[in-house]
Amino acid sequence: MRGLDTNVLVRYLVQDDPKQAAQASKFIETYCTDESPCFIGQIVLCELAWVLESNYQQDRQQIASIIEQLLQVGQLEVMGPEIVWRALNDYKNSNADFPDHLLARVNESQGCDTTVTFDKNAAKQPGFKILK
Repeated sequence: MRGLDTNVLVRYLVQDDPKQAAQASKFIETYCTDESPCFIGQIVLCELAWVLESNYQQDRQQIASIIEQLLQVGQLEVMGPEIVWRALNDYKNSNADFPDHLLARVNESQGCDTTVTFDKNAAKQPGFKILK
């Protein structure tokens, strides 16, 4: 199994750098197969959401759709897909960032009953508590 870094995934998705996009496309289309999927870690998903929003002005719906598609592609294996699906559902129904929701769901899966934060948007979501 091969793992994908965020920058390779971004180049493949946005196709904005002709040379790197071609390299990423060739690699993914050659080496990421149903029989031998490429791995996408949860950190990569967090970075991807941030890059798509901050550098490519993608909105919440577009980011959610991209992550959803990554979860459904047989040639890719996302780390902890059930956790990511729950975080994605939370993200679609809130104003907090995707990484915040993923963090809360990962913490929950490890037995945490709450995640403390200074982030006021995140603190409004289930699973978070504002630290005062």
